[in-house]
Amino acid sequence: MNEFTRRGFLGTAAAVGGTTVVTTALGGAPAAEAAVPEASGGGACGARTALVKVDRADRRYQDLVTRGFNGRFRGRPDVVYVVHTADQVVDAVNQAVAAGRRIAVRSGGHCFEGFVDDPAVRAVIDMSRMRQVFYDSGKRAFAVEPGATLGETYQALYLDWGVTIPAGVCPQVGVGGHVLGGGYGPLSRRDGVVADHLHAVEVVVVDASGRARKVVATSAADDPNRELWWAHTGGGGGNFGIVTRYWFRTPGATGTDPSALLPKAPTSTLRHIVTWDWSALTEEAFTRIIDNHGTWHQRNSAAGTPYASMHSVFYLNSRAAGQILLDVQTDGGLDGAEALLNDFVAAVNEGTGVEPVVQRTTEPWLRATLANKFDTGGFDRTKSKGAYLRKPWTAAQAATLYRHLSADSQVWGEVSLYSYGGKVNSVPETATATAQRDSIIKVWMSATWMDPAHDDANLAWIREIYREIFATTGGVPVPDDRTEGTFINYPDVDLTDPRWNTSGVPWYTLYYKGNYPRLQKVKARWDPRDVFRHALSVRPPG
Repeated sequence: MNEFTRRGFLGTAAAVGGTTVVTTALGGAPAAEAAVPEASGGGACGARTALVKVDRADRRYQDLVTRGFNGRFRGRPDVVYVVHTADQVVDAVNQAVAAGRRIAVRSGGHCFEGFVDDPAVRAVIDMSRMRQVFYDSGKRAFAVEPGATLGETYQALYLDWGVTIPAGVCPQVGVGGHVLGGGYGPLSRRDGVVADHLHAVEVVVVDASGRARKVVATSAADDPNRELWWAHTGGGGGNFGIVTRYWFRTPGATGTDPSALLPKAPTSTLRHIVTWDWSALTEEAFTRIIDNHGTWHQRNSAAGTPYASMHSVFYLNSRAAGQILLDVQTDGGLDGAEALLNDFVAAVNEGTGVEPVVQRTTEPWLRATLANKFDTGGFDRTKSKGAYLRKPWTAAQAATLYRHLSADSQVWGEVSLYSYGGKVNSVPETATATAQRDSIIKVWMSATWMDPAHDDANLAWIREIYREIFATTGGVPVPDDRTEGTFINYPDVDLTDPRWNTSGVPWYTLYYKGNYPRLQKVKARWDPRDVFRHALSVRPPG
């Protein structure tokens, strides 16, 4: 899940308790998993021991099957399993496989496509009650269960140890699916993607006989399960099994002091919100802003630059929204932080002849992070697309953006440009399954609406703008000298459709580049029956 049209924060993170230290058995899961104390951010997850099985006659059914983010899709599975431990996940998977039911997994429920709500899915495994966040001394790493939200995770890591992970801005998003796609956020230019800090995973897999079991895979070079760990560093969700626990530790971190094993959180968040009214934007001014923005990123996206701690999102909203908006932030504790943001805003606006409105705020880092109000803004239906840019938009692409966004239309569309690069690009593309390691901007496009009667108009709008922007490469961002494919956490089934992808480049190359054959080998070993699958899942070899 990424930044989206504004809405109120959906819920409150659980209160944070003291540090919980769990010692693990050699090479495996916690020695006494059922006895793990309730941990930071966890709620009452550990109190229940029985697997919950909800069918269509149960009064809880509707609440569980309508948790999905995108109202375009509503599933009707035979059963929803609410799980609290890894052993319960094993039990639920065994029951579903034995009954011949296709399985899907839900943690935060923020998938943009209908993978969980596919009519073919007959059993949903709901991970939302597995929410523990704690320090595991046996692995010298922080354990996070997949149902924990990003907000709960930030709160626990920061208040107990002063550290964080470079994940997304939406506090209500579940860790489960976010990490599997690689994960990124406001600290990624400084610290890399979330997957760069993933030390280990516990995964429930299904063998060739149809039996489920737990497997722990780590980043250790001598771990025989290492390829399974690697596949979870950006290989996407719903592919290899069900993750029941993540462990995070920054590569190269030494010692046993938990506060030295992950990146330090910023001391504060210094933020500038810059807005330009559509009424003041001529095509010349708009395209100059787009060119300035791209050129700045091309010059300032190397690791270690003074701007490495700066993050921005440029919301190029359609005219119906009234404004376009640049949200830029950095660590307020850095020397010269205010000057860095001022220089960036001035560079983006240079030569436009338009004076934007600038609002400046400074808040403590955790308060600012938990207060981010991003979701669907009351909208219920959405379609998204993505891309990575290695170079700025061309003049033709900027003109296409202007034509579609400035049109007098009721479509509430958005093209968001995220600062990228920095530390992300210092990691080789085969070191993790996250292959895009040479981009300066990440692009997310969306249309959002409420009325099903408006489906056709909104889908046509976003499909056409995407196809026209990438017209020279078959309507999609083919990995080449200008673009680097797209992001698996922005799943888009149109990429499998020759009506919208005429490039001749398959969808899996757009998402995984040259890492796809390696992911297929992991799939063959760990999910030989293709139990875990959806419209964009890794296909078994052959």
